[in-house]
Amino acid sequence: MATPSANKKAARQGRGRPTRSDVYERLRIQIGELSERLGGLPSPEEAQDIWRGIWLEEAHHSTALEGNTLVLKQVEQLLAEGRAVGNKELREYMEVRGYANAADWVYMQGVRPGSWSTDEPVTLTELRNIHRLAMNPVWDVEPHPQATDEEAPGSFRQHEIQPFPEGMQAPSWPEVPAAVRTWLDQTREVVDADQAALPEVLAELHAAFEQIHPFLDGNGRTGRLVLNLLLVRLGYPPAIIYKGDRDRYLRALRRADQGDCGQLGELLARAILNNLYKFIVPAVAGPARVVPLPVLATAELSLNALRSAAGRGRLKAQRAPDGTWRSSKVWVEEYLGSRDRRGRGHVGERRGE
Repeated sequence: MATPSANKKAARQGRGRPTRSDVYERLRIQIGELSERLGGLPSPEEAQDIWRGIWLEEAHHSTALEGNTLVLKQVEQLLAEGRAVGNKELREYMEVRGYANAADWVYMQGVRPGSWSTDEPVTLTELRNIHRLAMNPVWDVEPHPQATDEEAPGSFRQHEIQPFPEGMQAPSWPEVPAAVRTWLDQTREVVDADQAALPEVLAELHAAFEQIHPFLDGNGRTGRLVLNLLLVRLGYPPAIIYKGDRDRYLRALRRADQGDCGQLGELLARAILNNLYKFIVPAVAGPARVVPLPVLATAELSLNALRSAAGRGRLKAQRAPDGTWRSSKVWVEEYLGSRDRRGRGHVGERRGE
């Protein structure tokens, strides 16, 4: 029989916001399940709509973090139809177009490496290419006003950068090539990193890239794209930092500048899990496959409702080692059918009173 303290612990796991260590453990377990039970990340051909969904949301939110004002519908029409909708400045449309080009290349390259594939997690050529893809469209219509001919997209800056908030200073521009080489060497740490520690290893790498600020413009976009290239190559879904989390993201980066990568690591882990639940698992799991409840939540049946039904034994579900519930589309449909029958029965009883 479970002890009162064990019951309380289980109850805490079933509700409220999980702790940072809980999030890391959940990510470790569920990435293991993705690899071992579901065959890993789908190829672009197997799940084109899924990758396009991630690509669309990332292009919108990552550029919005930098001040782009296009709404998601405008971004969707721009990328789907190739036409600008609305009265925004051309630069804003080109920012989204460039980011989408780069994100598309990142997912293709990460899931199915092409002729540039090497044993390195990220190469200098790939880094330059990501920046070039992301920045060329906007540069064609509105280049950086201070840029020299040697600072075009894909080339390192030859200007000094003003100190960041909290006083952090990027390296002087002649030091950038050496700093980038050191950073590229550090990316090898992700290959052998313990899975529980990986979110903070990635957070440290992401913050270090932003500290270098190797390009004259587009460093935030390039840093997030390179982060996702690393993630996809490790078999993880990409992370999308939503524009609503902008302040949290910037605060976490500042904390990382001071040596504390915990907040940024947790933010990244939650973002990865969100894409796992929202895009990846629904694409690769059949209707009978047991998956985490967030994958099965809908507008009709919220995550809280599913958890409640599982906890009360109404929904057939399994409790995983990390304390989360898992069920399947088939079991959810059975639960909805039984709920509807119970509802009709109650109506009939009331009418017969």
